[in-house]
Amino acid sequence: SKGRMTSLIVFVPFLLLLLVAAGWDLATYTIPNLISVLLIVGFALFALTSGMSTAIVAGHFAAGAIALVIGFILFAFGYIGGGDAKVFAAIAAWFGLHDLPEFVLLASVFGGALTLGLLTMRKFPLPAPLAAQDWILRLHEPRGGIPYGVALSAGAIVILPYTDIFHLAVG
Repeated sequence: SKGRMTSLIVFVPFLLLLLVAAGWDLATYTIPNLISVLLIVGFALFALTSGMSTAIVAGHFAAGAIALVIGFILFAFGYIGGGDAKVFAAIAAWFGLHDLPEFVLLASVFGGALTLGLLTMRKFPLPAPLAAQDWILRLHEPRGGIPYGVALSAGAIVILPYTDIFHLAVG
């Protein structure tokens, strides 16, 4: 039906924003606030076009609020960046309370793999063509951070087809 197609189309910008967040974080160790804002606006549009009940929408925003609190605690302790905390909350709003635990688990697994990969890579010298790239040099920096936006985006993309919102959109 037309309503379902409209709901499904909303996932295209969602996926594109996740990819932009991951790429931006990888290249600069930052995620612009605009990406988090657009993710929330996208969810609001999805909620309006998909016929979600007010109670379900409230649960999704509760998941976003919980993730924001957790994200800022992690940020305060220096585990993640502020952009990571905000994009985590925006993604959590999409997935709601029901799918939040699985998303957190999957993003954590990807985060661990990314961390291990970067820490391993940092033990070896970079080949000259790679060392010529500023963003790769930043990733290779022994005391450099971990671009968790990559793990958050990967977790969201992988879990999306198994979520309530996806099933709501595709019927």
